[in-house]
Amino acid sequence: MNFNYFIFNSIPNDDVLDGIMELHKVIFGTTDDLINKMANKPKLLVITAMNGMKVIGYKIGYELDNNKFYSWLGGVDTNYRKHGIASELMQKQHQYLKKNGYSVVQTKTMNKWRNMLVLNIKNGFDVIETYTDEKGLHKIILEKKLLN
Repeated sequence: MNFNYFIFNSIPNDDVLDGIMELHKVIFGTTDDLINKMANKPKLLVITAMNGMKVIGYKIGYELDNNKFYSWLGGVDTNYRKHGIASELMQKQHQYLKKNGYSVVQTKTMNKWRNMLVLNIKNGFDVIETYTDEKGLHKIILEKKLLN
């Protein structure tokens, strides 16, 4: 299958944003005030995978500082998994980050998102820390050095 990928340096247009919101709600069970949260992130980066006009995957992140970028949220439509879309979204994000001067990308996940945890580790991320958040959820912090 052949999909198209698009990079946005701000909140995408309404059609794309609606597609991200729909997919986010299916994967995570909530929209979680995502649009407002996105609006407040420094140097927001949104990458989408599209099948025609349909958003089938997305990756959202933002700058932590001049050298470090946080890969915040992402997901792939269950009907399109096992086609390498998450890997391609990650690769495109990392290429963009290197080109724009970042040396480290950080992300967080949980044990329940095992596919994401394995994908991160397979793509050069190291577990640097774990903690339990205020809701009692165990979080795993991973980082990858972006080498040119």
